[in-house]
Amino acid sequence: MENVILVVHLILAICLIGVVLLQRSEGGGLGMGGGGGGVMSGRQAATALGKLTWAFAIAFLATSITLTILAAQNSAGSSVLDRIGGGTDAEQAPDDAPALPPGSDLLPPVSGDAPALPPRAD
Repeated sequence: MENVILVVHLILAICLIGVVLLQRSEGGGLGMGGGGGGVMSGRQAATALGKLTWAFAIAFLATSITLTILAAQNSAGSSVLDRIGGGTDAEQAPDDAPALPPGSDLLPPVSGDAPALPPRAD
């Protein structure tokens, strides 16, 4: 079901882009395009492309919200890292590896733990 909604969402996105690009620029939002006659009138006639744009936009938002809800339900509180790793770190570590306390890889090295430099050959 999620794949069907995703395909419909993509089709709506393409249709919305197409309908917006087909419209004439009459708003003059950046001071460009269209004449001054349409800007000064209080009400503009709703064209078929304008109504179609609203319909596609509402359907696009509805599918966006639906996909968000479905993704939240499918997550079920698990992390992406849990699904990728397939288990905990202890299960994946080799047997001969030393056991490290949790979070020790995030801490900076202590000065005493630094490896010794080899002796200089003068």
